[in-house]
Amino acid sequence: MRIGVDVMGGDHAPGEILKGAFAALEQLDADDRIALAGDRDLIAEAIAERGIDDPRIEIIGTTEVIEMAAPPVDSVRQRPDSSIVVLARMSGPKEAKLDGWLSAGNTGACVTASQFHMKRLPGVHRPGIAVTVPTFAGPIVLLDVGANIAPKPHHLAQYGVMGRVFSQKVLGVENPRVALMNVGGEEQKGTTEMKRARDLLRSSRDTNFIGYVEGRGVFNGEADVVITDGVVGNVMLKLAEGLSAGIFKAIAAEVMEIDPSLALRLEPVVRSIYAKHDYHEYGGAPLLGVNGYSIIAHGSSVARTITNAILRTRQFAQSGLNDAMVSALAEMEEVPA
Repeated sequence: MRIGVDVMGGDHAPGEILKGAFAALEQLDADDRIALAGDRDLIAEAIAERGIDDPRIEIIGTTEVIEMAAPPVDSVRQRPDSSIVVLARMSGPKEAKLDGWLSAGNTGACVTASQFHMKRLPGVHRPGIAVTVPTFAGPIVLLDVGANIAPKPHHLAQYGVMGRVFSQKVLGVENPRVALMNVGGEEQKGTTEMKRARDLLRSSRDTNFIGYVEGRGVFNGEADVVITDGVVGNVMLKLAEGLSAGIFKAIAAEVMEIDPSLALRLEPVVRSIYAKHDYHEYGGAPLLGVNGYSIIAHGSSVARTITNAILRTRQFAQSGLNDAMVSALAEMEEVPA
């Protein structure tokens, strides 16, 4: 297995990216490879400083960088030797030199480069980013969280099928409950497009579609796969991250004020709960629907995020996920792209 890592992307690049990549070596097999893409001299210096002599580490030298705030489409076109574009190209069917790649850099550029160089899987109309979200009832799949901000009904329906396969193959849920995010659970709620997406999902005989779900139902375990557009999904994800962090801080502050000794006794419990709801543990989110494995990590990724993202990329590539999605989509009602 050969996995590409964008060393130049992310709020804490390149230091935390490299640290996470080196740490992943301890959990990879002898025939696995990590291909680090970025400034060749910078990467070589970091390897030398740590005294790493491991043939599983490779360097892919690039000369350009796509900044976090750069316009995605223009950047991908104008910076062909950036780490993001080079890794996407090497993962595409023309070169096929990587089994998967990941970046904590510009999300839009990652999506654009992946679609341009890796192309779409047969039958896929629009790729979507699938995030594993920790909830009080266990992890669920939220799709899409930013790749497609104005999906058509058949895009949402395909997300339901792809999300179902992801939940089965990666999270081990035997018969995932798939729900469509809406303003209410009643049948008459939602736009005409939303109702069309609902009907298309119902037509997928192997998909356990349970209907609409409201935002409050997501964290109560009402569904295993939640489908929505990229705007709602992205806002919901970041809102949940901020709320989770804020709640833990508020609890810690209140307990410390009331009884500092109690805070010390509760610390192991709080740490355990926080770990179960920490996005760093899940590493990155795959862009489902592209012909290969493109993993998008959080912009604020630290070393352990990258380590987990590398391991997840390897897991995805070994799972047969893409073949299973192609087979499942072939059974859906045919609609124009």
